[in-house]
Amino acid sequence: MKGPSSTADDILACARSLIVAGGYNGFSYADIAEVVGIRKPSIHHHFPSKVDLVRTLVSRYRAEAEAGLAELESLISDPADQIRAYAGFWEKCISDGSLPFCICALLASELPILPKEVALEVKAHFRFLSMWLTSVLERGVQQGRLQLTSAPRVEAEAFMATVHGAMLSARAYGDPKMFGIITAPLLDRLSIQP
Repeated sequence: MKGPSSTADDILACARSLIVAGGYNGFSYADIAEVVGIRKPSIHHHFPSKVDLVRTLVSRYRAEAEAGLAELESLISDPADQIRAYAGFWEKCISDGSLPFCICALLASELPILPKEVALEVKAHFRFLSMWLTSVLERGVQQGRLQLTSAPRVEAEAFMATVHGAMLSARAYGDPKMFGIITAPLLDRLSIQP
């Protein structure tokens, strides 16, 4: 028998998949109940409303991203390699289908219809990612490892938009290789070759 946290995790994992497949309004608690094999009241026990469910999902997603980037920084010290590893992470996730789209990028496209609580979490993810990318780019310039044509913050936003756009193109073409085709020129432009 599953414990409460494992049921909540199953619900969140299912919601994540359903959002990636169809967006915020593309699923209901009935869909989750069918996939997870529980009754709707069980979902309401863990997440009283869809807003609670998706806000929790995005909050956990952001925490996972923060932990993942902290781990990346602990394993890789070179800023140019950090940027490549970040893009490489997404390239692998899209290629193997484990995480075919950033859930926050997908939800950002739906901001006008999202409940305020969910929108705030999505915006917080974008602010965090932008700050991290900006700091990596700044360090890369200081260390002579990266070259920028604009201010680090502007380059960070452009990098983030390129990565998210590459996800969208890979999905639109049904070709995971599109991600790398789109991001490679940006990575080459930013990198200073030794």
